[in-house]
Amino acid sequence: MRIDLTGRTALVTASTQGIGAAIAAGLARAGARVGVNGRDPERVDQALKELRDELPDGEFVAVGADVATDEGAERAREAFPDVDILVNNLGVYGAKDALEIDDAEWRRYFEVNVLSAVRLTRMYMPRMLERDWGRVQYISSESGVAIPVEMVQYGMTKTAMLALGRGFAKKAAGSGVTVNSVLVGPTRTAGVEEFVRGLVGGELPWEEAQRVFMREHRPQSLLQRLIEPAEIANMVVYLSSDLASATTGGALRVDGGCVDAIVP
Repeated sequence: MRIDLTGRTALVTASTQGIGAAIAAGLARAGARVGVNGRDPERVDQALKELRDELPDGEFVAVGADVATDEGAERAREAFPDVDILVNNLGVYGAKDALEIDDAEWRRYFEVNVLSAVRLTRMYMPRMLERDWGRVQYISSESGVAIPVEMVQYGMTKTAMLALGRGFAKKAAGSGVTVNSVLVGPTRTAGVEEFVRGLVGGELPWEEAQRVFMREHRPQSLLQRLIEPAEIANMVVYLSSDLASATTGGALRVDGGCVDAIVP
């Protein structure tokens, strides 16, 4: 299966590291011109250097902006005014007792994880519809289906992203624009490694800590290991291509079998 995104432009939010960086690399490897986004201009520049070292022929554009704000979204549009592929990857997460999450934190999670994606979809989708081609994706999570007790506020936002994927797909009905959610399972990133150690303790060797985390906190996983970011990117790149032209309004699973259901 050959995926060719030559001539396409893609914006991946929060793409200076982890899953976002892997998605940016995957899209560029397939030929797309990729906007690399982050709040910190220095971190964006460092990510660009790392991506260009990995893919010397890749085409990357710095999009330094906090897209969780109206002003940041406008700066992103100025830097990258038109896209064929929008990947809403921005998200915050963290463990906290559900009864200790105050109103401000609930709002922050919704504004960063959900409203940022709504804002960018509203910004970029109209031109996709005019061209009759486009791809919008929301990086959701198995936590949006199996809400984790230690991250209720995060799970709530990921459930909302599944609704965005279905709802905006209906807005694009009958067009060449597809809209989907990618339902991600526990993935190995620097942030997740820190999160895992916070739950199981920092004294264990990493491989053992990972096994304890999966056994005690994600026992429903069929993979029984953390997913690699590149494995998430593979699904995103496919959904970004012409090969996925009949896939829209869906929640595509790269969850390692965490969701105990035949369909999401």
